[in-house]
Amino acid sequence: MTKSFDYLSLQNGSDIRGIALEGVIGEEVNLTTERSYLIARSFARWLKKHLSLESKALRVSIGSDPRLSGPSLKQALVDGLSNSGCQVLDFGLASTPAMFMSTIDDTTHCDGAIMLTASHLPYNRNGMKFFTKNGGLNKADIWDILSGIGTGGSREFPISSGQAGVGECEEIDFMGRYSDYLVDFIRRNVNNQIDYNHPLAGQKIVVDAGNGAGGFFASRILEPLGADISGSQFLEPDGHFPNHSPNPEDSVAMKAVRDRVMEEKADLGIIFDTDVDRAAIVDATGSEINRNRLIGLISAIILEEHPGSWVVTDSITSDGLNTFIRQDLKGNHHRFKRGYKNVINEAIRLNDIGKPSWLAIETSGHAALKENYFLDDGAFLIAKILVKFAQLRMTSGRTIGSLLDKLEEAAESKEYRINIQTDDFRILGEKVIADLKLLAEKTPGWSLTVPNHEGIRVSCNKENGSGWFLLRLSLHDPVLPLNIESEISGGVEKIFAKLSAFLSKYPELYFT
Repeated sequence: MTKSFDYLSLQNGSDIRGIALEGVIGEEVNLTTERSYLIARSFARWLKKHLSLESKALRVSIGSDPRLSGPSLKQALVDGLSNSGCQVLDFGLASTPAMFMSTIDDTTHCDGAIMLTASHLPYNRNGMKFFTKNGGLNKADIWDILSGIGTGGSREFPISSGQAGVGECEEIDFMGRYSDYLVDFIRRNVNNQIDYNHPLAGQKIVVDAGNGAGGFFASRILEPLGADISGSQFLEPDGHFPNHSPNPEDSVAMKAVRDRVMEEKADLGIIFDTDVDRAAIVDATGSEINRNRLIGLISAIILEEHPGSWVVTDSITSDGLNTFIRQDLKGNHHRFKRGYKNVINEAIRLNDIGKPSWLAIETSGHAALKENYFLDDGAFLIAKILVKFAQLRMTSGRTIGSLLDKLEEAAESKEYRINIQTDDFRILGEKVIADLKLLAEKTPGWSLTVPNHEGIRVSCNKENGSGWFLLRLSLHDPVLPLNIESEISGGVEKIFAKLSAFLSKYPELYFT
């Protein structure tokens, strides 16, 4: 099996993703325990090479979300790391951001970390995210790890022995330490002079963990801060995810937490994705704050602290959000490419060239703040929002959603996924985008958005649907995602009709 398997097929940008369980028709298992063992060994070799740590026993932490395949894959990772000369720390059920924190924590001293997760994907999937103290590994690093396995299998990785600690696996409750860090952050920044330790006293806050790894936030963070968490739901980890997809972008998931907020008459609702690197909220009025609204909210908080700084987002953010950031918040908005690592790396680049950026955030909910190592951390994002939530309550009694009063939102929005049925999908996809650009340049009422860093973005005047569209090529799949927004009812359909006529000229394209 090892000799014929293409390990690079498991790469998903800066992560590894695969099918880990049988049971779904047409989906063959490709992320096995044997392959996970070899991936762990290759990661250990990568760490020794890139961190120049050949002479010492590496310390590597492992955590997982509650997926059913987690225990067997974790044991394979433990075995692979141990046989490579590593000391392994098992964090059990953990969040992805906590795994990074273990590489900078002054008690764990981890050289590297692995998180077993497939985010919000179905129960039969799993994957891995990797960290060092420099942050999450990039696409090139994952390629290096997977290509380093080659065809020789275990023969390429000699067993290490004779070092103190090698082969040991120590179980540690790191989530407790990580939670204490967030509790302290909220207390210090609210600085409640009446009750310092309980800045959320008297507030009813609902947490919906979607049966993922985020249930700790209710009991280990909100409760110590004085909040009433009695209305929370789906806190118990369950790898079947029986209630709804643990995904803050999902309409069913957002409705579930909104309904709970309204039933409980709560002051705030919080929802996390499976591994807690993304989040969203619902305020006391039942207003859902995710996607563009979440970006607007955290931008308002950050730009109050750092006036005039740059907010980096992905390519599909709305025109209303752009206006809100630039005109109402007096900040700078840099719309970049899809992919949370792309957005984070672009914010880091802006800082390096003298354009201060304190926030990088993707529409999916991946939010990374400079003050938190540019780590996309849903729990830290919520901690930051909770500080402002508490301050508003103390000073004016306003809801957190009131910060968005000036944000103009589209009347309609929709994403279409256009599949490309050809082996050379990237070549055809780029041709379609180039041809559409030529059409846009000569179409009355259409104007190209400049600057634009991904695909083609076009603004449409009132006669042409009063909105905008973005056609881009997927980062990994043979798909052209098409996003359309309009300020008027029926506008999306009007814009799509003209695009549909154009796209119908390509027989290799079809909609799903």
